[in-house]
Amino acid sequence: MQLMIILDGTIVTVALPTIQNDLDFSQGGLSWVVNSYLIAFAGLLLLSGRLGDLIGSKKVFLAGLVTFTLASLLCGIATNQEMLIGGRFLQGVGAALASAVVLGMIVGLYPEPAEQAKAMGIYSFVSAGGASIGLIAGGVITDALGWHWVFLINLPIGAIALVAGIKLLATTSGLGLRAGADAIGAVLVTAGLSLGVFTISQVSEDHYSAAELGVYGAVSVVLLIGFLIRQAKAARPLLALRIFRNREISGANIAVVLVFSAGFGFQFLNALYLQRVLGFDSMQTGLAFLPAPLVIGTMSLFFTARLTARFGTRRVLLTGLLFLGGGLLLLSRAPVDGNYWVDVAPTLVIQGFGMGLTVPSVIMRAMSGAAPADAGLASGLNNTAQQAGAAVGLAVLATVATSRSNTLVSEGTAQIQALRDGYSLAFVFAAGFVFLAWLVTFFVLRDKAPVAGAGAGENAPGGEDDAVRDTTVKAVVVH
Repeated sequence: MQLMIILDGTIVTVALPTIQNDLDFSQGGLSWVVNSYLIAFAGLLLLSGRLGDLIGSKKVFLAGLVTFTLASLLCGIATNQEMLIGGRFLQGVGAALASAVVLGMIVGLYPEPAEQAKAMGIYSFVSAGGASIGLIAGGVITDALGWHWVFLINLPIGAIALVAGIKLLATTSGLGLRAGADAIGAVLVTAGLSLGVFTISQVSEDHYSAAELGVYGAVSVVLLIGFLIRQAKAARPLLALRIFRNREISGANIAVVLVFSAGFGFQFLNALYLQRVLGFDSMQTGLAFLPAPLVIGTMSLFFTARLTARFGTRRVLLTGLLFLGGGLLLLSRAPVDGNYWVDVAPTLVIQGFGMGLTVPSVIMRAMSGAAPADAGLASGLNNTAQQAGAAVGLAVLATVATSRSNTLVSEGTAQIQALRDGYSLAFVFAAGFVFLAWLVTFFVLRDKAPVAGAGAGENAPGGEDDAVRDTTVKAVVVH
């Protein structure tokens, strides 16, 4: 299931320009192919985790797997924008159901620390490998068969995973539905996030007046405030607000939101830059992206844990953020007639190095600040911060790029130059998100003593590296 989710994320990125042409998406509208998925994923993670407690992890996992697979079929046969966006939303529902319980299932299957560490390593490898495979497969499939097949490829993978899940996973009994799940809270957070992202994405379009967008934005804020009020009063909230009293958890999750805002927005816009400005086809785009996930996977799997054990997560995180932000700034300078090997590839290596340090470190930091009793709550909050940050960041950066390009075209600038300048400005904004995360890390997070003499996998009691085994795999590689 994890392979299918990661594969889907990267394979769709490469196909986006072709989807835009075929279904006549505007640039702002195209972002909804990604955002409809992210919104459902983010809004339903907490509820999905609670459902796993109530009715059993296996049932929720299999329900998510079936939902994701059937939604992939709907996307694959989509003939208009509405069908595709609806299918992507349902994919997000399925991904939330499965992802919310999968890590707990791994822990249950492999209770011994040594076995658990190996299982987590395989999980991480699947994430990194799926990102790389998806980039290549996306180009090959889009060029050879058409964009519909980037979704249809999930059908055989989903069928195999379903059979394996039914046979191999142990059935666990939950607390029972009478124990309660905050469905109202889930509706409020999903609706508020959806409307907020929609409002941001429409700023660069001509469909709504400023007054109408103001109303939508205000309603979004009211819904999200309603969610917070609900969580404060609910007997069994999806998100216990007391966790925000922890300075480490709050600061680290703010950094998570900013990092994933930059990462997913960059991925979306760089695919468009490569195809719309440099003239790459789908296959070339997939291959062009490869340096980033390869470097990210290498750093995450082999080096970041050792570095955090030696220097502490805060120092590694600060270093990674500098590389990530610097890479984005360098990419913003890529010209209209840029050379990939000179103007793009080096920036992807730098960003991959930075992301490989940043993502595991920031997630370890968010988790290590939680008391054992709050580990599940902290994990749910962190996963939600990742997906919500990705959705909001993508909406903001796509809007920035579109608004800038439209303004330049109206002033007489050539279309391709206007597109390049729009993407460039968005990359600068993405770098701004990263440097804000650096400031949060520097001023909010405190230094913790690194684990003396620890190496990768040497989870010395009492040190930060205790979190490595449990959290490295939660660092979903930014595709």
